[in-house]
Amino acid sequence: MSGVRRIIACILVGLGALLLAAAVMIPTYTVDKVAKTPLDLRITTIAKSVPGEESLVLDSRSLTSPEGSAKVDTNVPIVSQRFLTVEEPSDADEMTVQAGQTLRRDDRDGDTGLLTASVDRVTIDRTTGEPIPVSPNGSIAVNVDASGASVADPSQRVGLQYRFPIGTEKKSYPYFDLNARATYDIEFVEESEIKGVPVYHFRQSIPVTNMWDVVPAATNKLTLPAAKWGLEGEEPVTMTRFYTNTRDVWVEPKTGAVLKGGEQIHLFYGRSANQIDVTALKSHLVFDDETIDAQLAVTQESLDKLSLFGKTLPITLGVIGALLLVGGIVLGILSARRNTFDAPTEQFRAPRNL
Repeated sequence: MSGVRRIIACILVGLGALLLAAAVMIPTYTVDKVAKTPLDLRITTIAKSVPGEESLVLDSRSLTSPEGSAKVDTNVPIVSQRFLTVEEPSDADEMTVQAGQTLRRDDRDGDTGLLTASVDRVTIDRTTGEPIPVSPNGSIAVNVDASGASVADPSQRVGLQYRFPIGTEKKSYPYFDLNARATYDIEFVEESEIKGVPVYHFRQSIPVTNMWDVVPAATNKLTLPAAKWGLEGEEPVTMTRFYTNTRDVWVEPKTGAVLKGGEQIHLFYGRSANQIDVTALKSHLVFDDETIDAQLAVTQESLDKLSLFGKTLPITLGVIGALLLVGGIVLGILSARRNTFDAPTEQFRAPRNL
């Protein structure tokens, strides 16, 4: 009987030690694998112009009409929609993100309401969110060919864009702006909450950018009669399109997910960067409530996994392992003592059986 107790004690000690080792190893190795941007992302985000704030759009038809000057519509409802997916190549460490984005005025139907459209691709590190160091590491498509298929131009970029690092810190990060096709710092502003979830608020300011220098497209530099620009005189006047923006993002720091975003975008035609002659687009766009709720739901799944493998499971295994280890040791000690007490009795009885 004492032999059985010793075997059970050894089993308990071994199992307890195994569970304690697992409790230590799971946070070290498993969390590193879980703490990565998921490969099954399919996210639709919708940002709308803030009601009550200035929202201006240049009516492009007024530029080509034979009479009258350029007309800027006011109080225009604007919607920015982005559909983000994960494409190949993607693996355990890297992922290719594709984002199709449209900007449209919501008071017109079909193509008449479309303002801009683009398809952006970039391959990023699944932990840091940074583009991988290869050339090119992305592409941008804003034009289509004769068949209507998008034409992608290679893009080499640095800085965050769609995700922040796993374990985002309260500091500035380089952030890529798709419109300017340039990288500027996005600064930490404050720590706050969105529907009870702690977030870090970051803000980026894009300086006035000459869009003709970025993309020499026809719409980025126009030569029209002075009257069309609302100016005096009869000579043609050349205007360049400029762009500036203030971007706000609210990031869940453990996962690096952007729960809320906003842009105060301004596009205008001017004879110089310091002179706004005609506004092309000016609006404050912010994620709508449905988008924020959807982002929260996806992020909560990742937080639950991190909590399970980083806290709940190790603590549970550690407690059970400690109990088994202590139980095995106690049983082993009691078994050894029982053997010590039983040994003289057996020696005493042996001669009497003879």
